[in-house]
Amino acid sequence: MEAEVWLNTYLDLNLLVIAGTAIWFGLRWGIARTSLNSAFRPQLRLLNALTVFLALTPLLALALTTWIVTRPPNLSDMLVSQYLHGNVSISASTFETILGLREDFVREMITGQALWAQVLTGVLMVGTVLVTLQVIVSILRLRHGLKHTHLYKRIGHVDLLISDTARVAYSTRGLLRRYVVLPAPLLLDAEDLRLTIAHELQHFRQRDVECEFLLETLRPFTFWNPFFFLWRRQVRMLREYACDQALIARHRMDARAYCECLIRACAKAAQEPVFFTRTTPAVALVDRRETRYNSSLRNRILAVAAVEEDHGKDHGPLWLFLSGCLISAVIITMLLMQRPGDWSHDRIMLSTIVNLERMANRQNTFQSPLMGAGEGMSLPQAK
Repeated sequence: MEAEVWLNTYLDLNLLVIAGTAIWFGLRWGIARTSLNSAFRPQLRLLNALTVFLALTPLLALALTTWIVTRPPNLSDMLVSQYLHGNVSISASTFETILGLREDFVREMITGQALWAQVLTGVLMVGTVLVTLQVIVSILRLRHGLKHTHLYKRIGHVDLLISDTARVAYSTRGLLRRYVVLPAPLLLDAEDLRLTIAHELQHFRQRDVECEFLLETLRPFTFWNPFFFLWRRQVRMLREYACDQALIARHRMDARAYCECLIRACAKAAQEPVFFTRTTPAVALVDRRETRYNSSLRNRILAVAAVEEDHGKDHGPLWLFLSGCLISAVIITMLLMQRPGDWSHDRIMLSTIVNLERMANRQNTFQSPLMGAGEGMSLPQAK
C-alpha cells in the first residue's frame, strides 16, 4: 500500500508539472497581449512562487486527502455523473476502461507481472539514479571550483571570489554563506566588474539561487517530462530579464554600458563548449546554453529598454489578482486529479450498466451461432 501511495505521488508531481506549464503558458499568452508583457519582475516572482507551490502540492494533496477531506471532488466522479446523464456517447465498458487507465497502470507497475511494466520500471529507476548522480557530480564540481578560488572581498554574508578558470561570473550558495565567482580577467575592467557584481547580488535578492537548487532537486523525478524542461527554461529566462530590469531601475545604471557588458559576457561564454557540460546549481551572468539562441541577447537588451516605459506604473493589485487566479487553478487541478474513493451511488450505477451491457453482448454472441445453424437445417418431409 505504501508503494502505491508513493507511486501516485510521483505521478501527481509530473501531472501537475504538465498542468502547471499549460496554465502558465496560457497566462503568458494573455499577458503578452497587455501592457504587462514587459513587466518581468512580477512575472518572475509569480513563477518562483508557483514553482515552490508545485513542488509541495503532491505532499499537500496527500495530507489533504488523508486528514482533512477524505473524498474531494475529482474529475473521474464528474465524468461518471455526466455519463449517467447521457452526455457521453460511448459504450459503458469502454468508458469504464478509460476511467480505470491510471488504476490499471499503477497496479501493473506495482505487481510487475507485465513485461512492459518491468521494462518501464527499470528505465525509470536507472534514469533517476543517473540524473541523481549527475546532480551530485555537479555539486561536487561546484565545490571543487569554489575551493580553487581566491577571496577578493566580503559583503555581509556574501563572499566575492576570483577564479582563474571561470569564463563567466556566476553566483551560488552554501548552507550559511553565499558566493559570487568572478573571472580573473574581469579585474582589468572596473566598469564591467561593478556591473557584474551588481547583477549577481541582484540574483540573491530575487532568491534565484534557491529556486535553481529546487529545480535541480526536482530533476531526478521529472527527467523524462519535457514540460519540466519548458518550465525550467521559463524560470531561467525570466530571472535574467527581471534581474536586468531591476538593476537599471534600482541603481539607475547606464543602460548602454550595461548592454555592452552583456554583449562581452556572451562573447566569452560562447567560447566555452556547451554540449556535454553538466549544469550546476548556480546562476550565471550569461547562461552558456542560451548562447545557442540568437534571440536570447536581443530579448535581454529589449527588456532593459522596456524599463523606462514601465517606470512609475503600479500594477500591484492586478498582479495580486493574477497570483490568486493562478494558485486557485493549480489547487483545483490538484483536487480534480485525485483518485476516486469508495464506491459511490453513481459508480454502482455505472457498474450495473457495464454488467448489463456485457450480458447483452454474451447473449447476442450465443444466439448468433444458433440462428446460423437453424438457417442451414431443413425439416424432414412427411411421406
